[in-house]
This record gives sequence, C-alpha cells and structure tokens, in this order.
Amino acid sequence: MNISYFKNSFQKRLHYGVRIDPARDWLVLLTLSIIALAGIVVWNVWTFDTVASGGSIGATVTETPPIFNRSSIDAIHTIFDSRASEEAKYVTGAYHYIDPSQ
Repeated sequence: MNISYFKNSFQKRLHYGVRIDPARDWLVLLTLSIIALAGIVVWNVWTFDTVASGGSIGATVTETPPIFNRSSIDAIHTIFDSRASEEAKYVTGAYHYIDPSQ
C-alpha cells in the first residue's frame, strides 16, 4: 500500500467541500472522541499514581484549621442540658401532659 495514496485519500476526506460528507464527519467525531478518551485515561492514571504514591492533588495545606469551635460545642451541650432538664420534669411529674384524644 502506498503511503502517499493513503495520505492524499485522507486529505480528500477531511476537505470540506460543497457537498456534505458523512464519512468525513464521523471520522472527525471518532478521532476527537478517541483523543478525548486518551486524555481522560492519561489524567486518571496520573492522578491515581500521584495519590497511590502518597502525594496530593492541588496545593498542600501548610496549617490545618481547627475542626470545630469550642464555643459552638459548649452551646450545643447547653441546649441538650436544657432539653434533658425539661424531659426530666415530664418524667418526675412536675409537668402534667393532658392527652386531648382521651
């Protein structure tokens, strides 16, 4: 098979003329899809290799921020304590619940 013949045939297919050529359009679409798929595969392999070797993707954090704020935790404990004291009032009989369905 002559390479120049293949090259000329390929260039003729890619040339956009007056008439519509579905084979050329599908060839372009398939080529771009294969290039995009290859790019995605290369990116995923690089990312996996980087993470598997202990690296990180993106900028590394030099100082870790605190996970929680102590004052917000204290506020939550205060809310739960007040709810527990209200529940205890119902259990001990300080509050009487009257069921309207009876």
